[in-house]
Order: sequence, then structure tokens, then C-alpha cells
Amino acid sequence: MYATLIAASVLWGLATGLLIPRAAYRLAVPATDPWRNGCPAGHPFRGPLGGWLGPARCPDCVAAGGGSLPSGPGDGSYGSSGTGGRTASDVRSAAANATPSDPPPVLRADPTSGRKPTADGGGPRRSASGRIRPGVIPLLTAAVCAVLAVATGCRPELAVWLVLTPVATLLAVVDARVHRLPDHLTLPLAAAAVVLLGLASVLPSDGGSWTTALLGGLALGAFYCLLFVIHPGGMGFGDVKLALSLGVVLGWYGWGVLITGAFAGFLFGSLYGFGLIALGRAHRKSAIPFGPFMILGALFGVVWGAFAGLR
Repeated sequence: MYATLIAASVLWGLATGLLIPRAAYRLAVPATDPWRNGCPAGHPFRGPLGGWLGPARCPDCVAAGGGSLPSGPGDGSYGSSGTGGRTASDVRSAAANATPSDPPPVLRADPTSGRKPTADGGGPRRSASGRIRPGVIPLLTAAVCAVLAVATGCRPELAVWLVLTPVATLLAVVDARVHRLPDHLTLPLAAAAVVLLGLASVLPSDGGSWTTALLGGLALGAFYCLLFVIHPGGMGFGDVKLALSLGVVLGWYGWGVLITGAFAGFLFGSLYGFGLIALGRAHRKSAIPFGPFMILGALFGVVWGAFAGLR
């Protein structure tokens, strides 16, 4: 039974992970731009929910010899040619029509996340963003689901963790690419965490407390809101909204797990930042996406709480 549960969780992670790259590509845009409606070659996305659900590979581009969606902002690669799904003549035409007077790209502030680009030596602040290849995402999601299954076992909250994992992974990917945590994901994630854990609390053999989960969401959200008010340049409001759902999840296993998971997020983010500085890939004022580390810290806290059985 236990092995079957883990195997089912892995399959769930793989299946949902295959749907993340397309959604991440569509959402990973500047705050002032609309969500992407088509691939780099201009083919519209088709499929369930208005084309939001579907594989990373554009069928039209695959038929023309293309490949997967770009892995990050500004990455024009689409298939092996690296031309964004365009033909060689299209690329040559674009190059011929380009003029020196064309304005350079502008780093826009993100009102959703609250992160504001600042000038450093007359230019936009260097951003330490990450790119996650589309093929890695299903493996990552499956690995997270497997870890959660091993730690949680046959308790009802495992179903909640498995439902929330793909959304949290999508948020982490989008934030890593464009330093943005869209309200379309953060707020529904918080509501889903509250409702689903409420349902889990009425089932037998649950391992947590719904009341503490609610209080945990309010507490962690208030803490991040305080950090945002004190230093808005270093904390985005999207992080505050994400903290609501993570606080609910961590609070399910008690205050000790909540504190541990929140601290782990800051620790992982700090280690990443210091590592970039040590490697010369960033400096003290570089902006890094904090959402992925908040989520990683929450994962650490949930796994630790599930294993320890803390309340």
C-alpha cells in the first residue's frame, strides 16, 4: 500500500509537471504586458481552459521542426535553431529592418510583486534570475511529490500537498524567470489551502490542526507584510500574498513547524545570494527572486513536521 501510494504520487507529479512549462511561459511576462497567447512563432495556444493546459511543445512548430518553449525571459530559442520558431529568412529580415535608434529593453517595476528596479551606475539593477529547463520541471515536481508521500504517508493531508504542489512549482518557476508572483496564482493557492485542509481535518487519521493552520497563515502573512512596510524595496507584495498560503500549510503541523519553515526560506535565500556573490555572478544590491526559497523552506518544514508528527 505504501509503495503504491508513493508510485501514484510520482505519476501525479510527472503528469502535472508536464503542464507547467506552457503555463509558466505564458505567465512569465513583465507586469505591464498581457499574458502570452501563442508560441514565439505566433501559433495560438489550443487546449483545455483556453489553452492554458497543454504540453510545452507547440504542435505546429513540432510539425515544422521546432521544439519546446523558451526556458526563460528573453530567451528566443525555440527548437534547435534558436530562432524562436522563425525561419532563417524571417531572422534575416528582422536583422535588416533593425535600426540603431531602436530603444533598448526597459526593466519595468512589478506592481504585483512590489519589486522595484533601481539604478546602479546609471543602468538597471542587475537581476540574478534563474532558468529552469522545461524538461526538468516534471522530474522536479515528481520528486517533490515522492518526498511528500514518503514523509506524510496515508494521512489525508497528503492529497492536499499533492494538489498544491504543481501550483507552488509554477509560482517558483515564474518568479525565478521574471521576479513576479501573479495574484492569479497566489490568492487562489491560499484559498485552496484553507478549504482543502479544512476538508482533511474532518477525515480520520489527519496529522494536523486546521485552527492552527488558519492562525499560521495570518501570522506569516502579517510578518511578511511588516517586512514589506519596513523595507518595500527588499520585499515584494507578491511575497506577502504567497506567505498566506505557506503559513496555512506550515501551521497545519504547529507553530514549531511554521517557524522552522519560515526560517528555512530565509536561510536558503541567503545562501543562494551569498553563493552568487562569491561566484561573481551578482553583487550586494542584486535582486533575487525570493518566492522559490519561500516555497523550498515551506517544503522543508512540511516534510520535517510530517516526519516528526509535531502539532
